[in-house]
Amino acid sequence: MSEYSKKVRSALDAAVAAIGGSPRDGQIEMAEAVANALSDRHHLLVQAGTGTGKSLAYLVPALVHGKKVLVATATLALQRQLVERDLPKIKAALDKELNRDISFAIYKGVGNYICLQKMNNAPNDPEAQAVLEVSSLEGDAKRLRAWAQSANATGDRDDAPEVDRRVWSANSVSGRECMGADECPSGSKCFAALAKAKAQTADIVVTNHTLLAIEIVDSHPILPERDAIVLDEAHEFMDRTTQAVTEEITAARVARAANMARKHLPGKASDALHKASEKFAKALGEYADDLKADPTKAGRLEKLPSTLEAPLRAIKEAVASVTALISADAQIIDPNSMAERARVKGALNEVSQTATKLLKPGHTHVLWFEPTYSTLYLAPLAVSDVLRGNLLTQTPVIATSATLTVGKSFDAIAKNIGFVIGGKNEDEVEDDEERGEKKGVMDPANLQILDVGSPFDFANQGMLYLPKDLPEPGRDGPSREALTELGELIQAAGGRTLALFSSWRGVEAADEHLRNVLAELKLPIITQRRGDSVGPLVDKFAKDEKSILLGTISLWQGIDVPGPACTLVVIDRIPFPRPDEPVLSARAAEADAAGGSGFMQISLPRAALLLAQGTGRLIRSLDDKGVVAILDSRIVNKRYGSILLNSMPPFWRTSDGAVIKEALRRLDAQYLES
Repeated sequence: MSEYSKKVRSALDAAVAAIGGSPRDGQIEMAEAVANALSDRHHLLVQAGTGTGKSLAYLVPALVHGKKVLVATATLALQRQLVERDLPKIKAALDKELNRDISFAIYKGVGNYICLQKMNNAPNDPEAQAVLEVSSLEGDAKRLRAWAQSANATGDRDDAPEVDRRVWSANSVSGRECMGADECPSGSKCFAALAKAKAQTADIVVTNHTLLAIEIVDSHPILPERDAIVLDEAHEFMDRTTQAVTEEITAARVARAANMARKHLPGKASDALHKASEKFAKALGEYADDLKADPTKAGRLEKLPSTLEAPLRAIKEAVASVTALISADAQIIDPNSMAERARVKGALNEVSQTATKLLKPGHTHVLWFEPTYSTLYLAPLAVSDVLRGNLLTQTPVIATSATLTVGKSFDAIAKNIGFVIGGKNEDEVEDDEERGEKKGVMDPANLQILDVGSPFDFANQGMLYLPKDLPEPGRDGPSREALTELGELIQAAGGRTLALFSSWRGVEAADEHLRNVLAELKLPIITQRRGDSVGPLVDKFAKDEKSILLGTISLWQGIDVPGPACTLVVIDRIPFPRPDEPVLSARAAEADAAGGSGFMQISLPRAALLLAQGTGRLIRSLDDKGVVAILDSRIVNKRYGSILLNSMPPFWRTSDGAVIKEALRRLDAQYLES
């Protein structure tokens, strides 16, 4: 064992003791693999099942190594766990162990912080004025201002009092609209700049997938320099990257830019943009009505519809005229006016860049229109090439999650992130001569793959119920038989249920059915509604052991409720992508056209990872026991079912409902006694 490995093992022991834990074989194995990746400069793909303690397994080797490491997560819950729980708990122990002061920071996009210049200049800001004209928002605006002016305020949206999104928007700016702290009159107190300064010097910087993805795709530095990157919740990274670089345009966004331009630079050019904005809004509305009347027209668009092309081209031309005038307006020396100009130019540039791309989508992108919110979208068909070129050639990347395998294979996730499996591939990686053997350049094929398992005894702690005779799910939500089965399972469990649905229609049908059949039991039913924040729902569920939580896709991942409150997890159907989902259906079609199978290469892996995440909500500690029920008979009746089952925790399986319900009744009785 090398000296570095000994230091890692000793530091890990100290960190585990600091959080009151005990050594775990999988955690030790993962920590050693991370240490090797950092010291030997290679990539690592590691599946670490629930209960492994993977955050310490990558944080400790990084801190021992003494290099700057960026940790990117998919969820806010994990960011908070790292910055508010894990790192503060281990800091004192590792300071002593490593004989130095370790540091950590969180880093978010500019839009996550209050812009003091905008807030302080509210009387002259059209967005702030619009908010104050709505009497119900005035109280929110005052509360946000009072908080921003209080001692020790971070300016961070996650720490701020809960306010209407319009109030937040009126007091924040996007990265493109920010003039930069060096030129801003409030720059010395800028919350975003202070957070960035802290992150620049920290050993560990925690950020989100979205910010990292934007930096990678744009090849423009946003985040602090680092020696290595940890992608936690790595199964989400390709989707988060796709979302981060998806262009979108709405009538409201164009109108906002036009109003800002008119306020800053009144005249013919701004008036022309305003008129173009109104015509564009009218065209979008008419197109949305057309799609609502004829749903067969929905889905992917090969090119921009002719009725939208001319109005969008007019927007682009009008924006160019206003931008030219603003750029020529060099007489402004007042810092607040300069800041306003930067915001206007930023808003106009965003509209212009999106319009340019939408007018020429090309075969490498997916274009579609969403009629409910009258929004045009443009997303890249693939992101793995750019991830390979701009991420995996720069620094070691440690990609980890509890769920990375599909049917026990890492191939799908590795391909999504951009790793090269099985050595060099001429089609996917530039050869060494072309790259000029640049010093420090990483090879996307230099990858170690590892599965460290889980400390949980899934076969003895959990049961998987797979009813064979239920009707296959249709488009109209759960069948009457599936809802009946759901009610009987919940009754046997005495509540204590997390029920996961693949659609809002399923949630609503289950809510109506359960409130009827379980009325006499008086079990609390907590139902997720569109727009609900996940955190408060889960807190309410965890506090009342007899409650039932019904929810859709946002509850399938990251929910951690150990103990008696969650002894039954019910999944209504295999979460295959919807056939009309534009990006995934386009990727599947591309795989089919290349002679492969879109279902096997795109749809099945996605469903498998989501199903693994959903079933992973059951066993969260060594003492947990319970049942996962999948009310979709295809998982046992179709050939592909074995791939899905092999992607889940290895629970004891049965199709006998009587056995399952008796087990749930016994478990409920035990909890009631204790």
